[in-house]
Amino acid sequence: QVQLVESGGGLVQAGGSLRLSCAASGTMLRIRVMGWYRQAPGKQRELVATATSDGSTNYVDSVKGRFTISRDNPKNTVYLQMNSLKPEDTAVYYCNAVAGLTMRNYWGQGTQVTVSS
Repeated sequence: QVQLVESGGGLVQAGGSLRLSCAASGTMLRIRVMGWYRQAPGKQRELVATATSDGSTNYVDSVKGRFTISRDNPKNTVYLQMNSLKPEDTAVYYCNAVAGLTMRNYWGQGTQVTVSS
């Protein structure tokens, strides 16, 4: 099992910045991918950014150039630095981890990010 604990959400004005953190614990499994997804009211959950254990990253087009994902592999922690935030970034942000030989998905409880205009 993998437990994911997120922190860092909150309310910020448009143009501001927030940093999300997600720490994984409770596992000896190899965590292959860690990432962030988000879900706005009335919309489907979408991928925001992912980072593999070898350092490869991937971003949804709408956040490229504004968000940066990073990992601390020894600490099993992933970060999402969000700059130049826009009201359309408002959503619940979920941490995700893909672990083990079965590539099972694990999810955090979610953290609210609200960007006011």
